[in-house]
Parts: sequence; C-alpha cells; structure tokens
Amino acid sequence: MAEPFKKRIDRDLVRVTAEHLRRVWRRFPQAEFERRALDGLEALELKARVEHVATALAATLPAAFAEAADVLEGSLAPARMDADLAALRPGPAGLAGWAVWPLCAFVARAGLDRPERALRCLHALTQRHTAEYAIRPFLLQHPRRTFAALRRWVADPSPHVRRLVSEGSRPRLPWGVQLAPLIADPSPTLPLLEVLQDDPSAYVRRSVANHLNDIAKDHPGVVAAWLERHLPGAPPPRRALLQHASRTLIKRGDARVLTAWGLGGALGGTASLAIAPRRAAIGSAVVLTATLQSTSARAQALVVDYTVHHRKASGATSPKVWKGWTLTLGARERRVLTRRHSLRPVTTRRDHPGRHDVELRVNGRIVARAAFELQR
Repeated sequence: MAEPFKKRIDRDLVRVTAEHLRRVWRRFPQAEFERRALDGLEALELKARVEHVATALAATLPAAFAEAADVLEGSLAPARMDADLAALRPGPAGLAGWAVWPLCAFVARAGLDRPERALRCLHALTQRHTAEYAIRPFLLQHPRRTFAALRRWVADPSPHVRRLVSEGSRPRLPWGVQLAPLIADPSPTLPLLEVLQDDPSAYVRRSVANHLNDIAKDHPGVVAAWLERHLPGAPPPRRALLQHASRTLIKRGDARVLTAWGLGGALGGTASLAIAPRRAAIGSAVVLTATLQSTSARAQALVVDYTVHHRKASGATSPKVWKGWTLTLGARERRVLTRRHSLRPVTTRRDHPGRHDVELRVNGRIVARAAFELQR
C-alpha cells in the first residue's frame, strides 16, 4: 500500500526547511521552529499538518511580511522549466516539492494585507510547488490585483506559473476554498483559458480541461458554446483537452455537447440490457450486458454509458452515471458489450440493500432498463 501523503509532511521535512531558512537568515530561531512544528504533528492529517507548520513559520519568521517573503524566496531551490514533478524535492541548493506547501500556506495568511508582495512570492513558490491553494484567498479578497497578475502570467516562461493561472482560479478546485464569485460567473477566467488551451505544455492544458469541466457543472451552456467555437478545426492537442473538458456533460447526455462531438443522434436500431446475477451481495459485483443492433445503413458514432440508481439508507435512490464505451457501430452491426460493476463499499458512497434500477444510455438517451436486488 502506498504511503499516505500526510507522511510527506514529517520530521525530516521540518528539519530541512529549518536548515534552509537559517541558511538565508542567520537569526532564524531554528530550534524554536522545529519544536513548534513537531509538537503534535504526528496526530494530524495532511492539510492540518501543512497549516500547523505554517503556524510555526508565522511564529519564527520576521514580523514584517516583506522581510519574511525575502527569506522564503532565498530558501528555494533553482526553478525548473519542465513539468517533472518528481524532480521537485529539497536538496543542498534549496527547498522544493512538499516542503514548499507550508510556505505557500504562510503567504496565504500573512500576506493578505500585502497582496502585491505576496503575489510576487507565490510566483516564485509555485515554480517549486504549486501555489494553487494559496492564491485563492487573494482572488477572493483582492480580485482586481490578482487577475491583473494572472493576465501577465499567461505568458510566463514557466509552465508552473502558467498552470497556476488556470488551476488556482478553478471555481471548484478539490481541497481548495470554493470561489463563489467564479462559480456564479466564470467569465473573468475565460480569456485566460482561451490563451492557455493551446499552451505547449500538456501539464498546463490538462489544468485548463479540468477548469472547463468545473465550469460545466454550473454553466453547461458556457462550455457547450466553448466547444461550438473552439472544436471545429482544432489541432489534436486541443481536441484532447476539449474531450477531457466535456466528460461531465457527455455523461449527463447534454444535447449541445454531444452534437458538438458528432454524437447527438439517436441510436438507429434497438438495444437491450441484462444484469447477472439478479440478486447480489454487498461487496460483490454484477455483470452488465448491453446488446446493440443497428438498423441503419450507415455507421454510427456512439457514447454508451449507464446510470445506476443507488439505494440510500433512507430508502430513496441517488442516480450516478458510470462511464461505459465509446464506439462506432457499423451498418446493420450487432454489438455485445459487457462491463463488471463493483458493489464494493467505497469512501465516497455506501450502497444499501434494495432494488437498484439501471438505465442504459446511448448518446445521452435512455434506450434500455434493467434492475438487480442488492442484499446484505
């Protein structure tokens, strides 16, 4: 089993952080910082560990934020111009990788009343470890200044900085503070994403795809219009980005998005769905068998997904769309598709006994139904 991420914020990280801070600022109280940072650290989860170390930094760095920012920047390893995240780690030349996350958290707290200096510091920090979480308070409290910086950074030589423009402003960034103003109105970020969608770095483009997918959850029409504008004639890297950005709306069966991808038509033919076994125990699995029979004289591009109406403890059901198959069904072709669907409990969902209805969807339209009974 992989080591939990929280173990990356450990005693060794605290020690190497202290050594590099003292290398830059000889009066840095290294022993006090290590004592504060290590006190209770082991009992904490990942984000709490980051904030705990940031609190120790706040107690030991210079009280004047500009001086503290100078110390942080001086402690950093040389910036890398590639996207090899595994290479971002602390070493003799300075701090990088996980050690920089608490530094970012400190800036997000201590620099809010000095936004210009704080943003310059985040520009340096994000080139050694992403500042995507730390920039979000500045977007909320200083949107004019922060967006001015983002507009400059879309042309920055560093892919890490360009990615920060997109990732840091994602409306619903996982683990990050939600940006309610951008959830309500994503238009401020759209000109930035338009530039970055053709970025030479796949690392940056993937962030743009995830940002657009965030927008799709609240404003599907914005992303549908984006596809209608930017998909025709798009080069392969942009097509791949837009396909990833469309994933939520394709699963929902959004008609405009499916049409943009040439998947808007109804199935020309018939479909059936079978589930075995019809009674299954929690923790086991069922096998879904979908049979498609074309009655068309032409090949058809199809997206085939399925919706499971999961039973909740209250007895109500909650639908979840599961990704199935993307295929071309030939003229008059009969195609049988099978998928094993796990009923093992997961941290994000717990199944309960009872009838579970399943819908087969082709290009967003329900074409067949079946059900199974879940038992303890």
